[in-house]
Amino acid sequence: MPDPRVRRAEESDVDAIVALVYDLAEYERARHECHITAEQLRSALFGPSPALFGHVAEVDGRVVGCALWFLSYSTWRGTHGIYLEDLFVHPDQRGSGLGKALLTALAEECVRQGYQRLEWSVLDWNEPAIGFYRALGALPQDEWTVYRLTDDALKAAGT
Repeated sequence: MPDPRVRRAEESDVDAIVALVYDLAEYERARHECHITAEQLRSALFGPSPALFGHVAEVDGRVVGCALWFLSYSTWRGTHGIYLEDLFVHPDQRGSGLGKALLTALAEECVRQGYQRLEWSVLDWNEPAIGFYRALGALPQDEWTVYRLTDDALKAAGT
């Protein structure tokens, strides 16, 4: 049975989700890299062609956690999957089961839709998160290294 504290994000949650994304950026020591606006998030989640999806965790009517995700595709498996972009639970709610409830909601989404994977990235130094994920049975994909083009390098590659 789904956890009643977790539900799909609604448009009225956008400001709270943006605040949580900034809190996550602060926790990940990269606040200076976070520039999302409520308008951008609203468009991504609820615009005419949403490419981002979200779940929120709510306690006493207050959004205290979120999971933002999008569809991936595995050519080897021949099915979509979920790539979890952000998972964050406010520090005063950690240990209450909300992180697990958010991941469970995404796993249920995968099973319901026939998706074969639920994947995400975690910073190497984030031992509390790594321990949490391992306790759920998630396995690190150590043989893969993420590469990224941004800013000037992205512009140079695109010209």
